[in-house]
Amino acid sequence: MVHALIVDDDPDSRNALAAMIAEDGLTTATASDLREARIQLVRQVPDVVFCDLYLPDGTGADLFEDLDPHQGVEFVIVTGRATVESAVDALKMGASDYLVKPVDLQRVKAILGRLPRTGDLKAGIGTLRGELRRMGRLGLMSGSSPAMQKIYAQIARVAPTALSVMLVGESGTGKEVAAQTLHQLSARNRHGFLAVNCGAISRNLIESEMFGHERGAFTGAERQHRGYFERANGGTLFLDEITEMPIGLQVKLLRVLETGMFMRVGTTAEISTDVRLIAATNRDPEKAVAEGKLRLDLYHRLNVVPISLPPLRERGNDIELLAQSFLDELNDQHGTKKHFPTAIKDTLLSYRWPGNVRELKNYVQRAYIMSRPDTHETAIVPVQISLDPFAVRSTVTIPFGTALEDVDRQLILATLEHCGGNRTRAAEVLGISLKTIYNQLSEYKANEKGKDEDAEMTKKGAV
Repeated sequence: MVHALIVDDDPDSRNALAAMIAEDGLTTATASDLREARIQLVRQVPDVVFCDLYLPDGTGADLFEDLDPHQGVEFVIVTGRATVESAVDALKMGASDYLVKPVDLQRVKAILGRLPRTGDLKAGIGTLRGELRRMGRLGLMSGSSPAMQKIYAQIARVAPTALSVMLVGESGTGKEVAAQTLHQLSARNRHGFLAVNCGAISRNLIESEMFGHERGAFTGAERQHRGYFERANGGTLFLDEITEMPIGLQVKLLRVLETGMFMRVGTTAEISTDVRLIAATNRDPEKAVAEGKLRLDLYHRLNVVPISLPPLRERGNDIELLAQSFLDELNDQHGTKKHFPTAIKDTLLSYRWPGNVRELKNYVQRAYIMSRPDTHETAIVPVQISLDPFAVRSTVTIPFGTALEDVDRQLILATLEHCGGNRTRAAEVLGISLKTIYNQLSEYKANEKGKDEDAEMTKKGAV
């Protein structure tokens, strides 16, 4: 039977938590300080420890050091100080989660629900260590360069915890893959992983998509809709391009992170959720804060564990390794045995890959598709020559008093024209996501269609 140890110098808090845990069928032991806790550890090794951060004769970190890492004990910090500092302290001591007093019953149940059997946890730890020993892969991530080994160590350290992670890196560096790896190596991997691009959702619908809505909440809401926070309950929610989220919604997101509660649009009934949040951006987050794109309080809440993904040009021989893995996938899919000619290998290492891993994968696909069917070599195709954003010298004249919506529209369309219709490059020049470009263009097209229909109706009325 699963066994829990509760360590807290407050008898009321200790007994209340013990009662909650006993309801789930676990055996429990309690202690009021480190001395009593150590006695309990000798009597029976627990599967999970709920420990107050500060105790009369030490801290939770002191007790954690007494645990054998090979026993796979889940360690949860309980604290009355809900601060970023306390969360960081919990991470440093190796805690997998932390609770804020008064302890919420649903949060406790969520932790117990994620709790694997000790044998399964040991096996998971062994698998993780085995992957790290191979020095070339972790979860869905590939690469053996020193830059990636550093990333692997960070991800392996933080994955088992419940702390929020901020992934920062250029477009195409693999932020979503890193988020999926964090999810796979956590106790939440039995539940869902949902990825959301905040720049790809219309500003009119993003709150509904995040939190859901009730039937009749607004025009077109013909049925109840469960949002991302509700569907990701128990699992991981990945918010890509977090700086594209409207400021007003960032306030509500912060409240969910602090309380674990949210409301669907069109109701005042609160719903609890247990979600591990991973955010990502290709901007400098501190610059985004200064520009008003990201709230400072939300940034601090998300940035508990920052991980900066390196651009491909800084990963050395990983470029060739990744290119070969992409080619191997194509060979497996199509039953071929193609390989790169020497000329392509030279190109792979000499080009700077401004589009990073995504651009490399596209390049390998082009080389494969353009190859002749009667040869085992891929075709030699040119790399995509990127436009230097600093070389853009075209100007757009905006009359004083122009509405901001029209300013955005003129700037996006002019930049797209300057880039020869290349939407990816236009997004890079403007510093926004590609999906934001597609989203805006769709809105412009819909607006133009509406104007044409109005004009047609006016014309018919005149006749």
